[in-house]
Amino acid sequence: MIRVSRTVTAALAVLTLTMGWPELARASPPPAHPQRSAESISSLSRGEPDGRLPAGWRVTGTGAGQELVWTSSDPVPMGDARVEFYAGDRLLGRPVAAQDRRTFRMKLGGVRLGPVTGLKALAGGRRLDESGARPAPDARRAAEAAKPTAPLPANPVDPGVPGKYRTVSGEYALKSVRLPGFGAPVEMRAAVVSPVGAPGRRPLALFLHGRHYTCFNAKGDQGMSWPCEAGTRPVPSHRGYLRDQKLLASQGYVTVSISANGINGQDDAADDGGAQARSSLVRLHLARWADWAAHRSTAPAAVRAAQPADMSRVLLVGHSRGGEGVNRAALDSLSRPPADQDGYRGPVRWHIRGTVLIGPTVFGQNPVPDVPSMTVLPGCDGDVSDLQGQIYVDGTRGVSRGAALHSAVYMVGANHNFFNSEWTPGQAEAPADDDFWDDDTPDPVCSPGKKARLTATSQQRAGATYIAAAARLFVAGDDRVRPLLDGSERRAPSAGPARVLTHAVGGRRTPAFLPDASTAVTGGRVCAQVDPDPGRSCLPPEGDAVSPHFAMWETPREPGRHAVAMRWSKPGGAVRIRPARPVSVAGADALALRVIVPPNSAGTRLDVALTDVSGRRATLGGARIDGLPGSDRTASYWGREIRVPLSAAVRSKVDLKHVKSLELTPRSGSGRAWLVDAWGWRPGTPAVRTAALPRVDIGHLKVSEGDSGVRTYRVPVRVSGHGSGRVRLFVSDPDKDRPDYRTVTVRPGSHGIDVPVEVRGNTRFGYDITHSVFVKAVRGAVVGSHLGGLTVQNDDPMPTVEVTPVADHVTEGQSLRWKISLSAVADVDFDSAGFEIQPVGTGTELSTPDVDGTWLRETFDESPAPARPLSKVSEPSFLPAYVPAGKLSTEVAVPTVRDELKEPEESLRMQLMTYDDSWEPQEGPVFTGTVRDAP
Repeated sequence: MIRVSRTVTAALAVLTLTMGWPELARASPPPAHPQRSAESISSLSRGEPDGRLPAGWRVTGTGAGQELVWTSSDPVPMGDARVEFYAGDRLLGRPVAAQDRRTFRMKLGGVRLGPVTGLKALAGGRRLDESGARPAPDARRAAEAAKPTAPLPANPVDPGVPGKYRTVSGEYALKSVRLPGFGAPVEMRAAVVSPVGAPGRRPLALFLHGRHYTCFNAKGDQGMSWPCEAGTRPVPSHRGYLRDQKLLASQGYVTVSISANGINGQDDAADDGGAQARSSLVRLHLARWADWAAHRSTAPAAVRAAQPADMSRVLLVGHSRGGEGVNRAALDSLSRPPADQDGYRGPVRWHIRGTVLIGPTVFGQNPVPDVPSMTVLPGCDGDVSDLQGQIYVDGTRGVSRGAALHSAVYMVGANHNFFNSEWTPGQAEAPADDDFWDDDTPDPVCSPGKKARLTATSQQRAGATYIAAAARLFVAGDDRVRPLLDGSERRAPSAGPARVLTHAVGGRRTPAFLPDASTAVTGGRVCAQVDPDPGRSCLPPEGDAVSPHFAMWETPREPGRHAVAMRWSKPGGAVRIRPARPVSVAGADALALRVIVPPNSAGTRLDVALTDVSGRRATLGGARIDGLPGSDRTASYWGREIRVPLSAAVRSKVDLKHVKSLELTPRSGSGRAWLVDAWGWRPGTPAVRTAALPRVDIGHLKVSEGDSGVRTYRVPVRVSGHGSGRVRLFVSDPDKDRPDYRTVTVRPGSHGIDVPVEVRGNTRFGYDITHSVFVKAVRGAVVGSHLGGLTVQNDDPMPTVEVTPVADHVTEGQSLRWKISLSAVADVDFDSAGFEIQPVGTGTELSTPDVDGTWLRETFDESPAPARPLSKVSEPSFLPAYVPAGKLSTEVAVPTVRDELKEPEESLRMQLMTYDDSWEPQEGPVFTGTVRDAP
């Protein structure tokens, strides 16, 4: 006898065998026979004591056609953060959204899971599914946000002041291009704003928008298709940065904002979320601009109206997924990507001087270390709400020479969408909305009208000012604007009321205290930034405390990412941090520390001291740190940069070349803080020389299992470039919950990354199995395609199914039973067959009170009342069959109950449904069972 609960256990107790670790979901059509969420899986959800799937979740289909489906009560707006399915802390995969943006499907297809706990749907770290809403906000935090502090001193140079040039605008549209992995051509369209009368060749700023709806119609409907369907037209997202473009153009820059709707409409199935495609599109446009700079007569009118572009001075500006796209374009301009992944094959005739990344995604966590960057973190981002773009700063530490400045700009009260006027209500041509998610309880920081929340125009003014600041520092080399970006606590008056805080790494900093596993700490602890163990993690893995510094990647436990956690109940208890080897801050003017304190806290005071190897100690001074405005819906555990002069250490003759330890002593009452890192700091912006680094790209190979023998295949890994470096390699084992990892040295032509996979051939049916591999730079290397692997494809036919009645004429209280037999055993639990319950036509149909109530609830998630025919229990009423791996048969049973009512003979009519090798449903014979009254 078989119950549906076992079928769903097979579907959800299998979610990593073909997925390996974590294979991205692929689009698939809705199965013909949905299965209701009546699973009895005791470990599935802590929020569901009866073991059923949480509300909104279900498993549909059978066999390799099975899907894990989550349905939202409201449409989930199309955005840049990827929707991801998790079981507890483990990434299951990435679903594909239906057109209604409410239904999200992740193909299971033989995926093996093991015990599942706590299903949840996340996007940018934010919980989407209703059953897993975050806990009610802490009463204190809900009642008040941090009070604004006094404005920072104004910077003497304000980059937001318009320049002396008038501007001219236009557009161009070229022939569409084809990009690898995308079925439909992608548009080559752009908006150009340039200065009038500026002498000579002018620096070029290229803008790339993020992922948004692609098409809309006159009724206000929006869609994600590409190309746009009849009666709809493209959303002009590329026109959303005209304010920024006009400011830069007035200051002498030629600017171009390119359209990427064709990528947005097709990147659901891209392993990297479309980063490589966006890089290709950016470089295709840059190649055209290089052509036009050399041959003016061939340029479109909008380009001929501008001064020739100086392709040796290029700034790339990307918003959201566009940020990840321009980061990849900067990398691909320094080292070529694999040809089979790239849509641009020509020479690099430009020099990227810097990047501006606005609310960016960073799925690969692979920032470019030798190209200066400024990352804007919107404090009220409702899309990429974990502010994962912080990794564009933190992820560069120690990777290369460290001369490139990488700045994080935290803009209090800014949301995600309003940096683009075409995503802003009241300004956009297409429908637009505020991305910050609100509910019946207004957010104390980010709900419209709150003191900390910026209006759209204020946010856009501040955004334009800081984009101009990056251009002036990275491209024009004006060090006078650096204090606006590097944590020097200066403000730009043109940014208006916006409260903008910054910190940075690189520049003239020298690394001093960067916590790692070898760091010794007394009075506090070294904590793991990404770890599901509350005893090891810096912040509770479950809860509303979110730090951009601790953004998750592909694995729930990531080595190599640490901080120092401090907690005190009274002043005076020093926290001593001692690295494995002495450090040097010689030549620095100050010690710059990045320290996190809880949101809305005020007046945290720390004394800072250094001790050298001979025991000389000096207190450098004290610092006050205030928390950011925050709530349970914001990522506000962010490092404030504090600086203390080293002059006291010099006076005390501390050997700054051989510093043994750092002490942080709380001088305020009870509190908490986290040290991210500490650096020797001095002013200035050094010239950046690009290091010759090896580049690693992981590919994906698909092979057939074969009928016999053992063959060894290797995951395709490409190491190009120059020199040698170290990367951290993660390799999934389909039979394990978490990947194995190791640090390897790579150099072009070497085999440092060797991932062999043994494939055993047989003639038994099974599912595809994926062995996933992902990689991250550690030192002296860069990473392009971070995710790949090897998929072993099943090449054996599915067994055929035969059904034999065992007991199809029974007395009430007995079970109707049928035997399900396979033509051959399978390597996997076989559940690609089942029965569709149909109306009986004539006579009385078996109804819900006639069958066991527990069976009914487990099978259909329905109760017996009100009474109704079994064929009407669900639409359709589908009864799956399940044959365990290695077995040839099983039984399907419908248990009936005995009652005292006198009833006519009742019938159950079922049609066998199977799936063919293409997973198309096939109708089979009809079977009938009858139940008569007990004597």
